[in-house]
Amino acid sequence: MTARDAMLASVTRTIATAYDAISVLAAGLATQAELSDRFVDAVDLLSSRAGRVVVAGVGKSGHIGRKIAATLASTGTSSYFVHPTEASHGDLGMITAQDLVVLLSWSGETVELGNILTYSQRFNVPVISITSNADSTIARNSTIALVLPKVREACPHGLAPTTSAILQLAVGDALAIALLERRGFSPEDFKTFHPGGKLGSQLLLAQELAHCGDAVPLLPIGTLMGEAIIQMSSKGFGVVGIVDADGMLAGIITDGDLRRHMAKELLGLTVDLVMSHRPRVIQGNLLASAAMELMQSQKITVVFLTNDQGQPTGILHVHDLLRAGVA
Repeated sequence: MTARDAMLASVTRTIATAYDAISVLAAGLATQAELSDRFVDAVDLLSSRAGRVVVAGVGKSGHIGRKIAATLASTGTSSYFVHPTEASHGDLGMITAQDLVVLLSWSGETVELGNILTYSQRFNVPVISITSNADSTIARNSTIALVLPKVREACPHGLAPTTSAILQLAVGDALAIALLERRGFSPEDFKTFHPGGKLGSQLLLAQELAHCGDAVPLLPIGTLMGEAIIQMSSKGFGVVGIVDADGMLAGIITDGDLRRHMAKELLGLTVDLVMSHRPRVIQGNLLASAAMELMQSQKITVVFLTNDQGQPTGILHVHDLLRAGVA
């Protein structure tokens, strides 16, 4: 076996080991009533608390705990991570009687978590533990113990936390998403916690990027094409929307429509004889990412925004989306 083959075999083995572990957990949830009931009870308990979710762990479990706390916080469940050592030196005061504690310990015997566990019992703070040992000190003293299957680590020595960390992370993600769905956490809510970066741009609404008011190229039915061409050029979108007597968008004229009707008498025609009927429109509360997908799939560069009555409220160009980082 070449060095390359050995390396590839190692990578494949590690990924396959993680996959097998996740599969065992998923199968357990589907077939073991006690395990599935505990997960349901955990979600019920998490959603019922008025305070915050306090996550704690040591070592690799601590790193996973920080990620779980961050995922909970970003999906509508107020949460933060407390380091067990700092908790023993004053940070226990951050935990209130309205909170809930989540402890991560693969062995269930992590000594550093002892003070948090004792404090939680003293002040009647519920504890959910994520461990692989049902008979451990932490599991036995938890309100709900989520006991994970004892899977093989990817490390050939069975020492480095690899597969176990992935299982803990999967459980944290599962709890966070279950809470998200129970609360009806919407894309608009998500945007509140993710205003920056690529994700923030994907969560923008079409109306936040659209041009409105006098910037929208609109003309009434019956207008001569000469004026329509001026409107198309002056507003800079290369299109003009045509509205009927009720102010509803009846059609749209594009460069393609001009080419199809190119003749000496074009300027004397009225817009309703040239326009394309039933143009593609969107509503302002559509996500910008969804607007981009629509425009790409329909091979259009401009789309009008309309209200529930079909009246145009704005116009959006693909360049507006690209400038905002939506792609």
